[in-house]
Amino acid sequence: MELQLSTPALLFSAITLLMLAFTNRFLAIASLIRGLHKNYMKSPDQEIIVEQIHNLRRRLTLIKNMQLFGVFSFLLCIICMYLLFQGYTVAANWVFVGSMGALLVSLGLSLIEIQISTKALNLELSDMEEVFEKRRSSLDVFFRKENKKNE
Repeated sequence: MELQLSTPALLFSAITLLMLAFTNRFLAIASLIRGLHKNYMKSPDQEIIVEQIHNLRRRLTLIKNMQLFGVFSFLLCIICMYLLFQGYTVAANWVFVGSMGALLVSLGLSLIEIQISTKALNLELSDMEEVFEKRRSSLDVFFRKENKKNE
């Protein structure tokens, strides 16, 4: 299969949308960190705040690396298009493979970050589990962790 100039150009919109999503995640985490910082200053002994701060630090590092590999993928796409335009198809093929590899790493990091953010949400929900344990609802069949065998 021969690589055409339009092939790496198609990745431009995909990479740009991914970078926008990564930036939105970064902004949301920055807002969370600012809010947690205020809460931490009020009561630094709360264990859940310390766990959340640790979690957010890991997520922030992952998002930074997601953005880094996304930008690297974007730059490699531009280089690939230039090489194709100049007629260096073999080199362009290898650069395009590198671009796809960087995009793959970026998406993999995104998957890890999503898993960590889910863990953070579970930390938040753990505080409220006692309230839900005492409450009864017609939806208990779907949302209870345990069956009603204990009752």
